[in-house]
Amino acid sequence: MAKSIQKYFLAIVPSEGIQEDAVLIKEEVKEMYNAKHALKSPAHVTLKMPFVWNERKEDKLEFLLSSFFERYKPFAITFKGIGRFGKRIMYARVSHGPELSVLQEELKLYCRKELKLNEELSDKAYTPHMTLVYSDLKDRFFDECWKWIKEKGFYGEMKVDKIALLKKKDYRWSVLKEFELGGKVAGP
Repeated sequence: MAKSIQKYFLAIVPSEGIQEDAVLIKEEVKEMYNAKHALKSPAHVTLKMPFVWNERKEDKLEFLLSSFFERYKPFAITFKGIGRFGKRIMYARVSHGPELSVLQEELKLYCRKELKLNEELSDKAYTPHMTLVYSDLKDRFFDECWKWIKEKGFYGEMKVDKIALLKKKDYRWSVLKEFELGGKVAGP
């Protein structure tokens, strides 16, 4: 069988209310500034940046991830305000306890050791956030958009009880599988 290499990543995908609030902001940014890249994936807090995997071995990937995530208990995160990375990305700030940092750090090690994935720079300098505006926003609109989104703000709380495996297909990301913290694989 020939390899079929695809792109995947791991993330916390917020529940409906927070998801809807984030999509509303993304759609407003698209309407006002024609920046639409953020709409190519559901709102999420990345745990493991995109990586390549043989699609024919998805079952193995799902099994390995399920056995990893079943060891962790659910925890809470809070979205508190807006931040940015230079003049590229605008995001909802994520406030969290030690559980998120521990999960991400241990996931990073597990991915390197068990999944044989490379460690990315973002794995080393992890800053949990939920992107609302990507770098496709034209530079001439950045300051105006920044002022608007900062005034709008972003706030909410959620219980993290599952982690999503997302897969890229036709230039868009969608949830392939969800892994419940504490056991069991949930459907997308």
